[in-house]
This record gives sequence, structure tokens and C-alpha cells, in this order.
Amino acid sequence: MPARVGFAEQNCSIAQAIEVLGDGWTLMILREAFLGTRRFAEFQRALGISKNVLSGRLTQLVEHGVLAQVDAGRHGTRYEYALTAKGKDLATVLTALRQWADRWVYGEGREPLLVVDRRTGEPIPRLRILDASGAPVRDRDLELRAGPGASPATRERLARRGSG
Repeated sequence: MPARVGFAEQNCSIAQAIEVLGDGWTLMILREAFLGTRRFAEFQRALGISKNVLSGRLTQLVEHGVLAQVDAGRHGTRYEYALTAKGKDLATVLTALRQWADRWVYGEGREPLLVVDRRTGEPIPRLRILDASGAPVRDRDLELRAGPGASPATRERLARRGSG
């Protein structure tokens, strides 16, 4: 049996994202941050998460540049946590997860939350993969190819599968 390789050692964008975000509590903390939660006690109250777990996940998100610790300047609170540009870029990821669960877990018409355009009040359309011209791409038309950061092992694996 080959030795187990951790996510951090893998030459894979999904593995690296999991290394930063792959814990369920981390995703729930991000959900709360997008809802406007900023203070430790507010995260803890909203999520029912232990102080130790919350502290660890917030530290990890700050270390990875997803959240920033901001001096709150208020009595009794040392820091608030704010989404960075890197963190705000996760809006699409969380929306895709939400839409997936709305479709496959809850079912149409039973969504717990709707994501709407604040300007119009209209629900946003389902996220889709588009080609360079803006047309939807079918799953069967997607192919993975080695990118500029692909390791030799990744290139070899793709070549064996005929997608290099």
C-alpha cells in the first residue's frame, strides 16, 4: 500500500483548497463572515462552536489570508475578523455549495436561504461553467490539462490518462 500523502503535499488546486478550507467548521465560519459576523463571541453564539475549535479555525483563516484580524477599538473586544479580498473571492465557492445543497439535499422550493441580487431582489441564477464566449459548457466537454504549475508527477499522471 502506498504511503498516504497529505493534502498540503499534493500538486492539486482542490487539495490545496481543502488544506485551507476543508473543515466543515471553517466553511460555517465563512458563511457567518459573509452574513456580517465579525466578533469572536458572535461567531461562537451563531455556530455553537467551542472556543478552542473556533480559535483554531480563525487563526488558520488569518494565517492563510482569508480573514484579517482588525483592531476593534472597543472595550471588551480585542479583535474583529474581516474578509480579505482572498476571502471575498470565496463567495462563488460558497454559493456553488449552497446551490448544490439546495438542489440535491433540500429540493427545489425548499431552500433555507435564497441568494438574491440586492439591487433587484431577484434570485441569482444557478452558477454554471461557461466557455470563453459565455456559452455554457457541458460536463462531457470539460477536460483537465497540465497547467504551468503542474509537477512532473501530475504531468505524467495526466499523460497516462490521455489528458496531458
